[in-house]
Amino acid sequence: MTDATTARLDDWAKKQTAAEELIPLVGRLYRENDVLLTLFGRSLLNKSVTGMIKAHRYARHFLGEELDIQITHRIVKALSGLNLAPARIDLGRLIEKLDDPNADVDAFLAAELAGVVESQSGKGETRDVVLYGFGRIGRLLARILIDRAGGTGMRLRAIVVRRNGDSDIVKRASLLRRDSVHGAFDGSIVVDEENNTIQANGTLIQVIYSNDPSEVDYTAYGINDAIIVDNTGKWRDEEGLSKHLACPGASKVLLTAPGKGDVKNIVFGVNDEAILDSDNIVSAASCTTNAITPVLKAINDKFGVRNGHVETVHSFTNDQNLIDNFHKGSRRGRAAGLNMVLTETGAAKAVAKALPELAGKLSGNAIRVPTPNVSMAILNLNLDKATTVDELNTYLREVSMHSPLRNQVDYVTSPELVSTDLVGSKRAGVVDGLATIVDEDRVVVYVWYDNEFGYSCQVVRCVAKMADVDVPAFP
Repeated sequence: MTDATTARLDDWAKKQTAAEELIPLVGRLYRENDVLLTLFGRSLLNKSVTGMIKAHRYARHFLGEELDIQITHRIVKALSGLNLAPARIDLGRLIEKLDDPNADVDAFLAAELAGVVESQSGKGETRDVVLYGFGRIGRLLARILIDRAGGTGMRLRAIVVRRNGDSDIVKRASLLRRDSVHGAFDGSIVVDEENNTIQANGTLIQVIYSNDPSEVDYTAYGINDAIIVDNTGKWRDEEGLSKHLACPGASKVLLTAPGKGDVKNIVFGVNDEAILDSDNIVSAASCTTNAITPVLKAINDKFGVRNGHVETVHSFTNDQNLIDNFHKGSRRGRAAGLNMVLTETGAAKAVAKALPELAGKLSGNAIRVPTPNVSMAILNLNLDKATTVDELNTYLREVSMHSPLRNQVDYVTSPELVSTDLVGSKRAGVVDGLATIVDEDRVVVYVWYDNEFGYSCQVVRCVAKMADVDVPAFP
């Protein structure tokens, strides 16, 4: 081998060694102190060695160069020696503020993390969460909650479903274990048919069989003060969703569909401050509304939106038919895997429920297409101020990196990116910068979104807000 080849392999081996030492430190801080470490918004918890190295490579988008994993290791090792209270710490943004890599790291961290250093350490209270329904969204919510088990706040205690045959629980567990779109569950799943429980990576989940909320007593399973996440969509108004609140052990309800009537529709990051302690029923709106509202807010804040049209190119859902059959909706009865289906969407009008300043300014339509996941919203907007492609894209990139909407909006510029590349995206929407069109005050912005997983991440953020388990974020 040449000297250059040997040097590259040696460098990679050093990165692997540093990553191998870093991974247990990250896990221990989470389990023992409930401190979640991220790198420019991306969680480092449960990363593989290669995943940890890749996360440091991703930092070049913020720092202009790849982040040296040895620096991160120094910071995390120092954090491990501090008496930390529960917190979310972005190591990338901390390192940005560390002017001299050779500086006194302990003194630097003590100053930056004064709010959680030497304060009351240890885990806080946990809040019981129940998934009412276990379909596409329900199972992804379960995966996310299981992955976060061990920290403060949300603990998945049960799922409520209708019994479908003697092998029901085995089939439910199998659907959690394997997914045609999102891949295999990362971990171990054990089924106890006698006690109707599923143990997933140490999280014991009670499977409760019921045909109606009125039949459930959660306290019989040791579940109290629970947040019920209704992902069936069967009830969407206050009267219907109130059935959950009548159950012993239930205290709040979150709907994973657009709410009707007086139910608050929340797009986390945009209007989540509207969730009050007194709110017992809240909606997390729809996947499309969550995808487009943060981007629309960002654009409206800087340029003003006079009016516009939103066209969604949406993956098919289980509401459609596999082959031609009767459907109460127009066109939706036609085979989902063979057709583009022009249909309606209420997402554009629903934006106004989270962003009232856009009320009456947007129209919308949808085309269902033969893909199982990842959709796109095309925002055709007329602005109050003229702009350019460079100005608009630079602004949206900045929003995705440094604004309060950075957990909702992502930004990509890959000329080879296609829909399957966005499977598993944790952001509500991903702006495709290369597709942006600008003609003075008229713009077209393309927003990708994982209509399953990206939306589920938004739902979990709402659950955390309702559970009042938010931890301080640093810096």
